[in-house]
Amino acid sequence: MDYTELKQLIQDRRSIRKFADKPVSDEDIRELIDCARYAPSDTNSQTWEFVVVTNRDKIAEIEKMTWDELHKRAQDAEERGLSREGRLLVKSFGPYATAFSDAPALIVCLATPYQSKFRERIFDPIGLVHDEVWREEGIKSSCLASMNLMLAAHARGLATCPMTGPVLLAEKPLREYLGIDETRQVNMVIALGYPTETPGKLPRKEIDEILTIVR
Repeated sequence: MDYTELKQLIQDRRSIRKFADKPVSDEDIRELIDCARYAPSDTNSQTWEFVVVTNRDKIAEIEKMTWDELHKRAQDAEERGLSREGRLLVKSFGPYATAFSDAPALIVCLATPYQSKFRERIFDPIGLVHDEVWREEGIKSSCLASMNLMLAAHARGLATCPMTGPVLLAEKPLREYLGIDETRQVNMVIALGYPTETPGKLPRKEIDEILTIVR
């Protein structure tokens, strides 16, 4: 693949929210995880794991727990005199937070604790940074792996939609339901399947708005 082909692949990828009623094979899933694991990570710590849910009933249950938590937040907002904001939360954010509902697969992206010989031998003994920074290091690398996965899915004829709504709203019940222990951070969920829509390009900021070259 040359640069032009790669750039086209990147620019053509879309976040898809409507999927065909067609399962994603284990082979496809394993291929995507194979691509994800070649992402860069801090000192090759490889701070990522993936839980892939392909059972439609279980995906529906994750959708339900997300809506349940969303309605709880809306109710709490109403009790604090923010009924308009609560209604907007349900109406506007709800569909985005649960856009995985008809996907045949849901990928839960995890960040594992950052561990390396540098941390063990140097960073921790001298107290280089607070523990929270190491949690952030795990998330950063996990995000890189997730982007690898989504580009690989697009190249393979599949579609994805990354979402943090279920994490923001229902991380605790999601953890309990999938048996994810507390040492893992839930980074995002990614809907995966065969697309039935082709969204247009969304506007992007101009290069000069986001680029500073220091000479």
